[in-house]
Amino acid sequence: MRLHLQVVSGSRGLRSHSVSQGPGLLPLHGDLQHERHRPEVTLCDRPDSFNGHGYHVFQAIRFGIEEINNSTTLLPNVTLGYELYDVCSDSANVYATLRVLSRLGTDHVEIQEDLQHHSPRVVAVIGPDSNRQAATTAALLGPFLVPLISYEASSTVLSVRRQYPSFLRTIPSDKHQVEIMVELMQSFQWVWISLVSSDDTYGLLGVQALQELATPRGICIAHKAMVPSSAQVGDERVQGILDHLIQSKATVVVVFSNRQVAWVFFKSVVLAKLTGKVWIASGDWAISTHITNLPGIRGIGTVLGVAIQQRPVPGLREFEEAYARAHKVAPKPCLGGSWCSTNQLCQDCQTFTEHTTPALGAFSMSTAYSAYQAVYAVAHGLHKLLGCASGACSKRQFYPWQLLEQIRKVNFLLHEDTVTFTDVGDPLGGYDVIAWDWSGPEWTFRVIGSSLRSPVHLDINKTKIQWDTKDNKVPQSVCSSDCLDGYQRVVVSFHHCCFQCVPCEAGTFVNKSDLHSCQPCGKEEWAPQGSHTCFPRAVVVLTWREPIGWVLLTANTLLLLLLLGTAGLCARHLHTPVVKSAGGRLCFLMLGSLAAGSCSLYGFLGEPTPPACLLRRAPLLLGLAIFLSCLTIRSFQLVIIFKFSTKVPSFYHTWVRNHGAGLFVLVSSAVQLLLCLIWLAVWTPLPTRDYQRYPHLVMLECTEVNSPGFMMAFAYNVFLSVCAFACSYLGKELPENYNEAKCVTFSLLLNFVSWITVFTMASVFQGKYLSVLSVLTGLSSLGSLFGGYFLPKCYVILCRPDLNSTEHFQASIQDYTRRCGSS
Repeated sequence: MRLHLQVVSGSRGLRSHSVSQGPGLLPLHGDLQHERHRPEVTLCDRPDSFNGHGYHVFQAIRFGIEEINNSTTLLPNVTLGYELYDVCSDSANVYATLRVLSRLGTDHVEIQEDLQHHSPRVVAVIGPDSNRQAATTAALLGPFLVPLISYEASSTVLSVRRQYPSFLRTIPSDKHQVEIMVELMQSFQWVWISLVSSDDTYGLLGVQALQELATPRGICIAHKAMVPSSAQVGDERVQGILDHLIQSKATVVVVFSNRQVAWVFFKSVVLAKLTGKVWIASGDWAISTHITNLPGIRGIGTVLGVAIQQRPVPGLREFEEAYARAHKVAPKPCLGGSWCSTNQLCQDCQTFTEHTTPALGAFSMSTAYSAYQAVYAVAHGLHKLLGCASGACSKRQFYPWQLLEQIRKVNFLLHEDTVTFTDVGDPLGGYDVIAWDWSGPEWTFRVIGSSLRSPVHLDINKTKIQWDTKDNKVPQSVCSSDCLDGYQRVVVSFHHCCFQCVPCEAGTFVNKSDLHSCQPCGKEEWAPQGSHTCFPRAVVVLTWREPIGWVLLTANTLLLLLLLGTAGLCARHLHTPVVKSAGGRLCFLMLGSLAAGSCSLYGFLGEPTPPACLLRRAPLLLGLAIFLSCLTIRSFQLVIIFKFSTKVPSFYHTWVRNHGAGLFVLVSSAVQLLLCLIWLAVWTPLPTRDYQRYPHLVMLECTEVNSPGFMMAFAYNVFLSVCAFACSYLGKELPENYNEAKCVTFSLLLNFVSWITVFTMASVFQGKYLSVLSVLTGLSSLGSLFGGYFLPKCYVILCRPDLNSTEHFQASIQDYTRRCGSS
């Protein structure tokens, strides 16, 4: 059925005025084409197929045209005419499109060589509503550049200007709708969802765009299904989809579908008693009473949706009521070819009012406003093209492509709403996020957020949502629950949303920007196992200001003072038998070497510096080597004097004549000095920050620990200690005043224990306690050697002067000689 409503002002009374015509492609009747098995022409005037939604769009277009024609400023001497076509099916849509391209007064399309000069019977087309039909019409009109403005086709494909150069729309594209859906899911942290679409361009492209945008943002698709256009309630295919949804852990289900398929699907949902889900509705059915009037629909769960922002057409309701009242009065006959007032019914128009005028619902209201905007967009394009700014439209002849250029440039206010188009023909309008509300006796919806244009930013008022859950809590929709802090997500399936929680190793942490891997801490940081952040490492160094530092400083200073005091005491009693038996002037070398070692211990206090690292251990090892060399040669000297002088006199005289004692000390000390120099030259001790030994500490120390040079120098001191012990053991039968085997053995034994302790405890103690242990080891080693050798001498000098006499030592030698002679 073709509906042809024309209101055209001819030459009568307005001879100088120009005339423009525009068609509307509207679905005034339903379509049952999906039930057919072969294509055929559809008759639109079937009984019980009236489309109330299309009726409101039809009235909005008429109302807009009447307002424009009654305006004295927009198109002052131009009257818009229109043709309205009922595109209830694809065949009716193709017929209407071809009719649009034909010349006025003919029934065929004349293809000219230059399409820019083609003059069809109309200059602009409004509609159709569906994406499929809009794509067909846009493809046919595109080569002729006839403007096509759709009020409901939202597919993103239609925004491709190369394919559809003359297409524009007053409804936002699905790209914007999909972005809002993803933002909505992210705001509630829903990452495990199911997708259901209708088997058409609207549903398939919408779900594809949603999946492409959601996946990079961490949202996983648990299940994706398509409801065929021919599906019926109780269909096995629909039941299979419902079985998957029932078994799935995904609480959120996005239904991107047209109204007809959504009706079949939710009728099946109600029959299957599927509840407890959160349904996210696409704009085509979000606020459609076609769905909300289903019996039992309020029990399916929580429904959130994306809907075109509500904009009423002021005066449309009154216009429709006047139209209905006009039908009750016997209409005057409308002769073919004549023109009737827009408030007077023609015979061809009576079909509309045979039905009860449907209520103007929210969905129809928003669509009617989009069609109303489209009418005004064409009018404003004509205003610019026809030169109507001076109060009269001056231009007469123009072509559709010229009007298309002007429509793309329009920018005007319509009831405080800006109407303009982007480069791809999309409007600047946006979407509302709505929530179904069943708190009252009838269904309604609440606007909980909105977004005008890209980039999408949602400000959702979550308190307006009545969740279909216990205690009105926000439902969760995840495959795996969030991990505790410090646990990484290890994916266990194809989807990254399904994972196990594994604690991070020590020294690593989980960054909130990447929950699937543990990131290493910085060099100056550390983290225990299962940590979500790193902590600064404690810098460890033994300082002068700490109590333990003061104790060690005091102890070392006391030792140094004892060494100096002993040196003074030996100098004062240099010619006494006790000092001579201790080595005479050699005592000063021995005490000096111990003092040098004691001074090196000060290098362990404070932050390491290059000079401190050089003087920290080398002087100590060198001083101990000199002392042990002197101790060895002193013991060996006594053995030579008492045993070899009489038994091997030639060896004794050679030893004395060549200054064997001094030469041995010199050579032995030179060897250790050479080892230390090699150590300092090849393995130079330098300040370092050790990050490896302890994970939570930064050790400020020198690099000489366990270096080959240090170990060689230390091994040489061990060798000298063994030599000193062996020589003192050989003199265990010497006179009592010269026999120091017990003291030497004790001091060397204590020295061994000190060094063994430092190597053993290095694996137990941490941080600055290692420096403390090193200082204590040095103090005990120096103190044991000093105490074992010099303290008995000091005791005799100070407390037993009677033993520090020549007579006492001679008596001791005589007694030793007598024992040796008797043996």
